[in-house]
Amino acid sequence: MSTPIPTVIIGASGYVGGELLRLIAGHPHLDLVAAVSDSAAGKPVGDLFGHLAVACQGQHFVAHADWLDHVARDSQLALFSAAPHGDSAAVIANAIDACEKKGIEVHVVDSSADFRFARQEDWESVYNAEHGAPQLLDKFVCALPEHVDRINVAHVGHPGCFATASTLATVPLIQSGLTEAEVFITGITGSTGSGKSPSAGTHHPERNSNFYAYKPLAHRHAPEVAALAEKASGRKTGVHFVPHSGPFARGIHVTVQAKARTPVSDEQLRAVYEEAYRDAPFVQVVSGTPRLKNVVASNQCHISVAADGDTVVVMAAIDNLVKGAAGGAVQWMNRLWKLPETAGLNTPAPGWT
Repeated sequence: MSTPIPTVIIGASGYVGGELLRLIAGHPHLDLVAAVSDSAAGKPVGDLFGHLAVACQGQHFVAHADWLDHVARDSQLALFSAAPHGDSAAVIANAIDACEKKGIEVHVVDSSADFRFARQEDWESVYNAEHGAPQLLDKFVCALPEHVDRINVAHVGHPGCFATASTLATVPLIQSGLTEAEVFITGITGSTGSGKSPSAGTHHPERNSNFYAYKPLAHRHAPEVAALAEKASGRKTGVHFVPHSGPFARGIHVTVQAKARTPVSDEQLRAVYEEAYRDAPFVQVVSGTPRLKNVVASNQCHISVAADGDTVVVMAAIDNLVKGAAGGAVQWMNRLWKLPETAGLNTPAPGWT
């Protein structure tokens, strides 16, 4: 595609928004025309994100009421939403309506949780709120690119960080039939997973040199992983999830345990994952165990496996803000616009962060 696609980020002043700005600044086919943030409207992007001062030189945040003025009539638009859970759906609905009136062909990728369930009642039971745009639920699909060959809708709800790591680690196992359709997941996330607004859980004296579980067996990501795993594998899957807060800023590490129907070897298990992700450019089945430093700031997922008789373990590591959010969203946007799936996402992890 010779002409870059105009690109808008709604909710551009948060951590996910900042990562979208960074990735789009280096994307060969996407051209940022509006970074939307009412709280930062009028400020240079570099004032909020000093590391982007050069890459986004000349770019200022714009108010939500003004972003459509930056998109030409009868053009195309790649629209990313990094608005908060519960708010994003209504914002997206208004944006899609506005684009239709202006003759703009738009694809949306939502990084919030608002389009992670196909049925309104499922979303509302998990998030304990009224859905902001139930009329759009059948216009979105929630899935990982690695588990879907093609989609027949215009928009995508990204699964999110814990769900990305957990689902990538779980689906080949369940799909293979080697194990029972029940997994036990321990996940550890960095402090950026809690968002930009300060809280006790992200306050440095509380988080530094600390480690603790939260919402054990009661976290809302468990039903999301279960739904994704069933959709991708065809088997209804029980998911038991215990998340933990880790003393680092970026990254997610998950350990998935399951019971094999008959004893399996490491080699059998590894072959399952190598075949499942043979054509997945961002998933690597590695020897040893995954390390966060090998994936942080990249769109890569590293997976490794182990087996002992009928006990199976799968480990996965991702960057929560990239593969688990902004990078995964760009990967989907590439697909929606029929661009190379890896466009703008090939930068390797720095390694020594």
